[in-house]
Amino acid sequence: MAANTIPGRLFEHAQLSPGRPAYYAKEDGSYVPTSWSGYADRVRRAGKALIGIGFEADQHVTILGFNRPEWVIMDVACMAVGGAPAGIYVTNSPAEVHYITDHVAAPVILVENEAQLDKVLEVRDKLPDLRWIVTMRGTPDHDDPMVVGWDEFLAKGDGIDDAVFAERLEALQPDDVATLIYTSGTTGPPKGVMLTHHNLAWTADQLISLFDVGPDERLISYLPLSHIAEQLLTIHAAITIGAAVYYAESIETLAENIKEVRPTVFLGVPRVWEKFQAGVEAELAKATGAKAKVAAWAQGVCRRVIVERNRGGEPGGVLKAQHVLADKLVASKVRHALGLDETRFGVSGAAPISADVLEFFAGFGIPVYEVYGQSEGTGPTTFNYPGRTLFGSVGPPLPGVELKLADDGEILFRGGNVFSGYYKNPDATAETLIDEWLYSGDLGEIDDAGFLHITGRKKDIIVT
Repeated sequence: MAANTIPGRLFEHAQLSPGRPAYYAKEDGSYVPTSWSGYADRVRRAGKALIGIGFEADQHVTILGFNRPEWVIMDVACMAVGGAPAGIYVTNSPAEVHYITDHVAAPVILVENEAQLDKVLEVRDKLPDLRWIVTMRGTPDHDDPMVVGWDEFLAKGDGIDDAVFAERLEALQPDDVATLIYTSGTTGPPKGVMLTHHNLAWTADQLISLFDVGPDERLISYLPLSHIAEQLLTIHAAITIGAAVYYAESIETLAENIKEVRPTVFLGVPRVWEKFQAGVEAELAKATGAKAKVAAWAQGVCRRVIVERNRGGEPGGVLKAQHVLADKLVASKVRHALGLDETRFGVSGAAPISADVLEFFAGFGIPVYEVYGQSEGTGPTTFNYPGRTLFGSVGPPLPGVELKLADDGEILFRGGNVFSGYYKNPDATAETLIDEWLYSGDLGEIDDAGFLHITGRKKDIIVT
């Protein structure tokens, strides 16, 4: 392989562990696995289909839909043939779908269902570069020749030799743009963050170096795949370590899906952790008398254990004995009820989380590590991790990341995770990226132990 890339790592797993499950998706009410060789075959076939319809190495595909295998297959296939995919949030309006698809001049857009297809059809006349609208599942009920189903799309690559796909894959270079992450646009039109193959592979490697994770992990994919956090975990990191990903059926079924999957690592935004907390608190409120006292005692013991582990220690003596009993009587039962009984740790990112929420879950033996970052830094910039965690902080810098504060307290950093610039926006790039340092726009403080604390935003301006 010419370069160390996420698509390249996928095909390496297909060779080394062809029969191991790579991902699971619900079919007829049950999770059905697809092997690493099957995953690679689907990516190859989707890549060949793109080549078959004339997709060039520097073009883009937009993807609009909830988390499904087809979402990721198209994403990785686009990268593999030299393109850069751009995800679109399912909550985006037709005007926002138009903006991103037009901005990248995408010849292809992949949509999940009729509701998302309708958004594209509403603005199609304003998209001169669009040639194909592909649906993720089912046969579209349209006579429109531009609209094709997934299988029909894949068939467009049947005449392309595997060697042609392999040539594209081997031509990838570390500094080539691999994906575009569009910002929310709260301070103006959305900006396309250009992340390179090096950014994705390097950041996945650094993240994995902090945690004892491997191919036996079970991950559940449910957060928006158009966001770098979900991509980093269930695409880039999962491919890097060879872990299995389970696709949630929907946000509405997430709680039930978690109980089915029993994930070993769980990523949640603060709102998800808060909902878990509210559910547990509602059940705990039913306990009275001795049961309530035992529950409170057990939570206190488990919190002390997590605090000890957060600073690199391990409970001993009386605390160790108390922990065994507290876990058996209370904590293990709560984890099992949530479906998190096999979760070794959780992660919270994308927005600030209260230290109270982290301490709450520590009370049931679930360490939740807060991460800080942004799309421009391929996700994480700082990260609390086992043995080096301080609740209320966002952790020390990721390995290989240099962190400092400007005179006004703005957080600056540089490293292999820093993006190459904003797509078609050199002015914004010049304002954000100066002498290899990324100017985050966030304000913070760094304590004597090297932990970063976020104190605010440099500019609190929102476009209404």
